[in-house]
Amino acid sequence: MQEFIDTAVLAIKQAAKIHKKYFNTDIKAEMKKKTFDLVTVADVEAEKAITSLIKKKFPKHNILAEENKYKKTDSQYTWIIDPLDGTNNFSNKIPMFSVSIALAKDKEVLLGFVYDVMRDELFSARKGKGAFLNGKKIKVNGVDGFRQAILVTGFYYDRGQAMVENIEKVKQFLQKKIIGIRRFGSAALDLCYVACGRAAGFWEFELNVWDFAAGKLIVEEAGGKVSGRLGEPVLLKKSFIIASNSKIHEQMLDVISHA
Repeated sequence: MQEFIDTAVLAIKQAAKIHKKYFNTDIKAEMKKKTFDLVTVADVEAEKAITSLIKKKFPKHNILAEENKYKKTDSQYTWIIDPLDGTNNFSNKIPMFSVSIALAKDKEVLLGFVYDVMRDELFSARKGKGAFLNGKKIKVNGVDGFRQAILVTGFYYDRGQAMVENIEKVKQFLQKKIIGIRRFGSAALDLCYVACGRAAGFWEFELNVWDFAAGKLIVEEAGGKVSGRLGEPVLLKKSFIIASNSKIHEQMLDVISHA
């Protein structure tokens, strides 16, 4: 297991160097097939650096990453990678983005790492061993009601019904007299902010597995809860995500699951 951990941390450091190289420069951002979803040379180079290292260390392992498809093997292990979560922030010179790497065996995530490059904050978790921020153990906050809660959300690239529904949920949460709602632009970091107690809960209508695989484990190992919109378990596929400190989870579900 230590070799897996060391490889992930080294891969994150290599990706971070690439981010720092290109951040705050006039790099070109291109649209993907889905409108408003950007990709830059930093995304591509960071993914190449991460996957090259993993392939060298563990040539038989599977890789699931955002920017490219990789040949499937018969290995039980899969590395789940978002080389730059928060590309829209990055390309607009907003210093809020991250690298996210998770390792799953079969369908269970064993390790999760999310690195906030600009704040030098490395969030990490190992299944059954707790969650950490720069090596110090973290836990979710103790907020047990909306009146003490800050929530975080994200908006998927869809500008249709999902956007309309999410704006309605924002309104409904605000009417519950929560402290406030934040929208940071990196789902991986949003989850980590729940894990370390900076926010009491997070929701987003649709996330890819590389957006949440590492962060989900970090939240759970910090004592929080992650589910789908009806409270169902979240599988390793594109999903609706609700994460919380566990104390307000049912209250969040009540808002999210009702019209």
